[in-house]
Amino acid sequence: MKEDSAKQRILRAAEALFAESGFDATPTSRIAERAGVPKGLVHYYFRRKSDLLAALVAELPDARIEPAVVVVPGDLAGSLRGLVVELDRRFNRSLALSHLLWREADTHRAVRDALAERFQQLVRQVKAVIVAATGGKLAAADIDSASGLLARALSHRHATARHTEDGDPAEIDREVLFIASALTRGQ
Repeated sequence: MKEDSAKQRILRAAEALFAESGFDATPTSRIAERAGVPKGLVHYYFRRKSDLLAALVAELPDARIEPAVVVVPGDLAGSLRGLVVELDRRFNRSLALSHLLWREADTHRAVRDALAERFQQLVRQVKAVIVAATGGKLAAADIDSASGLLARALSHRHATARHTEDGDPAEIDREVLFIASALTRGQ
């Protein structure tokens, strides 16, 4: 079994300590101690403590999903369900990291900006799935509104998942069905 590099041990230690105590309350000396490395090595890899936070943001899993992976042509609700399942799967792989970053977004602009960009990426993902599932036959304003609403619901779900056991999978499904029904009504 390959041992983690010192840089990876530093990142894992920082992630755990930031989650336990918060970014501001965690000195680099504690990170070095937890990682089992000299403090100077922390600064060798990460010049400033905020560089550690930036490196953790970069480790969030890629949220881009090709529409073809989840789209069932003509089945908007099924396509959106597929997208939600895939996004949840990726989110659950980085649950602790995601929670840490949501918390630190209040005080660190770089984290807030990265999360805002991820939200815009999520809006684009939902929009691409809606367009692909419906053949682009819907009004652009309706697609934009629905994409924003579902992206907000998913973001809220992911931001608050740490406060619930597993969340209620039926809750997001009701929202998916509502959006799909509203978009396809009269077609």
